[in-house]
Amino acid sequence: MTSPHLPKVAGIEPAVSSNSPTSPASSEPAESAASAAPAAPPASPAPPTVPRTSASPGTDPPPGDPRSPQGRPPEVNPGSPADRKRICDLSCLLDLATRLARTDHFDAALRETLRAGGTLLGAPRGLVVLEPGTHPGAAHGPVPEQTLGMGLGRAELGELETVPAPSPPAGAPDADHEPGVACPDLAAAPDLSAHHRQVAARLGYSATYTVPLTTGSGARLGTAVWLYDEPGEPTARQRELLGGYLRYATEHCAHLSELARTREKSAALGAELLPSTLPRLPGVTLAVRHRTSPSGGGDWFDALALPDRAVGLAVGSVTGSGPAAVAAMGRLRASLRAYAVMEGEDPVAVLSDLELLLRLTEPAASATALFAYAEPAARKVLLAGAGHCAPLIVGPRRVEPVETAVSAPLGMLACWEAPSAEVVLGEGETLLCYTDGLLHRTGQSMDRAFARLRSAAAGAPRATREDPEALVDHVLRTVLPAPLADLPDHPEDVVLLAARF
Repeated sequence: MTSPHLPKVAGIEPAVSSNSPTSPASSEPAESAASAAPAAPPASPAPPTVPRTSASPGTDPPPGDPRSPQGRPPEVNPGSPADRKRICDLSCLLDLATRLARTDHFDAALRETLRAGGTLLGAPRGLVVLEPGTHPGAAHGPVPEQTLGMGLGRAELGELETVPAPSPPAGAPDADHEPGVACPDLAAAPDLSAHHRQVAARLGYSATYTVPLTTGSGARLGTAVWLYDEPGEPTARQRELLGGYLRYATEHCAHLSELARTREKSAALGAELLPSTLPRLPGVTLAVRHRTSPSGGGDWFDALALPDRAVGLAVGSVTGSGPAAVAAMGRLRASLRAYAVMEGEDPVAVLSDLELLLRLTEPAASATALFAYAEPAARKVLLAGAGHCAPLIVGPRRVEPVETAVSAPLGMLACWEAPSAEVVLGEGETLLCYTDGLLHRTGQSMDRAFARLRSAAAGAPRATREDPEALVDHVLRTVLPAPLADLPDHPEDVVLLAARF
């Protein structure tokens, strides 16, 4: 009875002889990440001797005869230790690459790269120092972290940032093309600065391994450093595994960085298409809050002065996200402004014209919109909505939605038209308009999310209700507390527009 053959593995050829000498593999961190392979089964017994034929006594059968040594299948070794070790390495790399592929943000990918490198090298701590301008958020908003750590606190990272980057050994090629620079014993290194020795002694690490993070095209993302608690350096096999992993990891991180930059540009373009400031109009005080999704959304708002001291208020949302939605949003907002100036006193006519334009110029798009024609002197508001959320009246004596007619979004019907609604606001009351992204970001059903919005407005203190700026901040903070408001990958925009008469 013969022993079973191992399955074929890409890049690994089975041994042709079970008698070839092999040395036992040493235990290394990479093997601990994969499951241990079972011990090799005993070699198969030697095949029986093929008898000689009577036609040719004293000679072997011809080569084509199945009984000849040349015609027999070769003996296959069911698995040498070297092959088993190679299978463990491939399994480990596959597992680590799969974990990295699940990351969809630049920082998360860098942290996973650090963790995987620590697994392959057996190093419990490490950090990545980015090149200036590498982080996708460097051009907008607050300065992002340029150093990310694993197993290190913020104070420890601050100390390590004061240590100069290690230089390649004398006579070595440029560090960008080196697989890594090892310092196996910091205490015995002759060219180590006194400050570096002090930091190492204070943080308790005795050896380092430094690798530049360079893509295949030569773009330098930064430098990764892994710290060892005891003197030592990675073996040739560990360096080879880390190099194979980093070839994929650097490309993945560079792709996420470029994707984040594209999203930032799309979001910045969308912000430029919206009013930078709200107009100062007699009899009404305005306030707005707008948050854009990372991919760039199609939500917009507008407030403009109309003839006869009237005010036009608009909020809307184009379906989808990305550059196409941002561009459609800009075109619709500009068109709505023109229609509002010409026939703003009839909100239904304004939205009907906008629907016709959308159907003729962008038949694949759809949008929701709300337009209100307000007369501040009389505190009268005439409004119409197309598939949009009903605005909320917030005052000292009532917090209730405006009863608008149910209507389909623009671009969904062959001919859109719905009746308008008229409301007279009391003195000191505020009309609160918003997009459905405010409700969707709560993660609840629309009914429950609207109840949450209404409760937030009703719970605002009296002084807050009298100040539209304070009111929109209170509502936004209450409906979307920090974890919900700061979701980095939520696809929904948020618009909150308040008009107090």
